[in-house]
Amino acid sequence: MPKQAGGKDPFAKLPYRPCVGVMLVNHDGKVFVGKRIDMVEGDIWQMPQGGVDPGEELPEAAFRELYEETGVKREDALLVTDTRDELLYDLPPELMGKLWGGKYRGQRQTWFLARFLGGDADIDLEAHDPAEFCEWRWVDPELLPELIVPFKKAVYRAVLEEFRPMI
Repeated sequence: MPKQAGGKDPFAKLPYRPCVGVMLVNHDGKVFVGKRIDMVEGDIWQMPQGGVDPGEELPEAAFRELYEETGVKREDALLVTDTRDELLYDLPPELMGKLWGGKYRGQRQTWFLARFLGGDADIDLEAHDPAEFCEWRWVDPELLPELIVPFKKAVYRAVLEEFRPMI
């Protein structure tokens, strides 16, 4: 991580961005992942996630993010549970101070497990402009930590560990 003269971390006092994530599971026990449009290098896939708006309740943010990123409507998803604790991650040094206007050091996330009640035809990556994913697929939950960017792997492992008995 970049340090100022004297060894001080210029980002150490930045807060974590409030965020929600959704592990959307279909009737076969597979999890939705999308390939981000802005990830031109590598085969990186992630579950829907995004920031919480000021004053927004976490379940509302989860439904909003799910719709914006996948087109899945509220009536086609059932929130089952959420993580007991927030999960934190720091941005890697090369992104620190660049994402989110440089206001955050990383994210503090609450994850939701959701059952997908719809069909594949209900998924629409272009439901919201701008779209965040260019492709999507259903994957075995155990593959999740292998598909995400390295700095989010610990979060994905923790989400998988907590939700595994309910998938």
